[in-house]
Parts: sequence; C-alpha cells; structure tokens
Amino acid sequence: MSTQPAIRRTGRPGRPGYDLDSLLAVAVKVFNEKGYDGTSMDVLAERLGLSKSSIYHHVAGKQDLLELALNRALNALFAATTEAQATDGRYIDRLEYLVRRSVEILVAELPYVTLLLRVRGNSAVERRALARRREFDAFVGDLVSAAAEEGDLDPDIDPALVARLLFGTVNSLIEWYRPRAGTSANELADAVVGMTFNGLRRK
Repeated sequence: MSTQPAIRRTGRPGRPGYDLDSLLAVAVKVFNEKGYDGTSMDVLAERLGLSKSSIYHHVAGKQDLLELALNRALNALFAATTEAQATDGRYIDRLEYLVRRSVEILVAELPYVTLLLRVRGNSAVERRALARRREFDAFVGDLVSAAAEEGDLDPDIDPALVARLLFGTVNSLIEWYRPRAGTSANELADAVVGMTFNGLRRK
C-alpha cells in the first residue's frame, strides 16, 4: 500500500472557502477535463482563483494532488473488500456484494474513480496506483475462482474472463453515468447486479 503524500501545513490559511478537500475536488475536475499532463499549476491556480503560493500552503505540488485523488478512490475500493459481506458467506454472494459496492463507490466518488481509470503509468504515482488496482483485480479474481470451486458458477465459464467482464461493466459506467440523470446508486447497482449475476449463477 502506498503512503499518502506529505501535506504541507504552514498554519497560514489559503483563500477563504478552499480547504484541502475542496481544492482537491477542483483539481480532480481539471485533471479529468485537461488530463493530468496537460494541467499545470498555473492552470490550477487560474481555475481556483488563487495564487500558486496559496496552493502550496496545502500541497507540495500537483503530483501530491494526483496521489491524494487516486488514493481516495483506491482506499474506498479496498475498504469494501474488508466489509463483512465481502469476507463471509458463499463466494458468489461475496462477489455480488463487492460488485454492488463498487458501483456505489463509483457513483459516490465519480470524479476520483474516473481519474483512477484513466491513469496510464506515466509517473511513479500512477504506477503505484496501477499496482494497487492489480491487487484489487486479483482479489476479485480469487472470489470468482472460489465461487466456481463451490459450484455456484457455470463450470464452462472462465473465471478470469468473468472477473474482467464484471469490472469492465462497472468501470464503463464512468463514460456515461451522470449523477443528475435521475438514476440512483441503488438503482444502478441493481441493474448491474441483475444483468450480470442472473446469467452467472449456476441454475
């Protein structure tokens, strides 16, 4: 697990209305619009209406903002893997629960998950994030394999393919889902789980 970047705390507040969380929210929005590499500190300062020195009161640079944002998404996903319904009971039920929680997390943290799914490993921060994503993928793959061993998945289905298809479906939501579209997180999770697990569960 990567550690959080060191945050500078000088005791001097930035512009009123901008704490670290609200600054991060704006930075992530800009990263998603322009790409991380296409976003300079000057661009961030202009969008925030702050001087660059005011941003530096909170973080050492835009790399810290990127790491904080990626860790926010990853930490939420990993926290779901430790919840009781993801660790107890039949493996097919654990898998279904984790898919449901992943949809809920995507909705709750949409800008952060979007940023996570767009990183390509162009920096050490991105490579650490990708390594943690692979850990999460491996956890999902283990659940699928265990569900197959318990006899709850069709034996003709390749567990590795199932894992990729399940989370490919969840991850694709970032391309079209918008919170104001009128579909709640529960409704979205119900649709994804219903569509996938009705076909996966062995009759």
